[in-house]
Amino acid sequence: MAANETLSATVRAKGGKGAARAERRLGRVPGVIYGDKKPPVLISLDYKTLHLRIYAGHFKSTVFTLEVDGEKHRVIPRDYQLDPVKDTPVHVDFLRLGAGAEISVDIPIHIHGADTAPGVKLGGTVNLVLHSLSLLCNADHIPDGVEIDISGMGIGDTLHIADIKLPAGTRPATKENVTILSVMAPAEAEPAPAAAPAPAAKK
Repeated sequence: MAANETLSATVRAKGGKGAARAERRLGRVPGVIYGDKKPPVLISLDYKTLHLRIYAGHFKSTVFTLEVDGEKHRVIPRDYQLDPVKDTPVHVDFLRLGAGAEISVDIPIHIHGADTAPGVKLGGTVNLVLHSLSLLCNADHIPDGVEIDISGMGIGDTLHIADIKLPAGTRPATKENVTILSVMAPAEAEPAPAAAPAPAAKK
């Protein structure tokens, strides 16, 4: 699990698009803290700090201590919006976590054994349908990834959530018959075009 990290924020007095644009002009990103049966708190964060943390990876599966004007909130990012042109953060939502909270988290999938899988050796390709799994787990025990060994898979084999061993203390947040990956048969080579018939000899 990613270590608990710290972020700093300040309370913003007003909501709405106008107030949010004003925060962005100051080099800050508007956001909100909600959940745990407590009132939401409107906040803003330093743009550079948030941008670096989002693009460092695992942002939405990391528990943060969010310090807001001297008050500490235990949170996990639930969503963030990026500018459609610049890919820069323009808003972020944090879920407040109570003691022993169980949450749904998207955990990345790590594939092993593809190079020794019989289907791949025969020319098949691994078709990865999912790149992460939505799992329910305790907020204090979020796994870094789901390890999947496919070294025994042949051409035409399919792997579902129910077929794999999940990290300890987790359970699927989706249906267990959802396909994770399959080994597809090699594409057949297209036949070479037939040669044009030779022109008939003139008599």
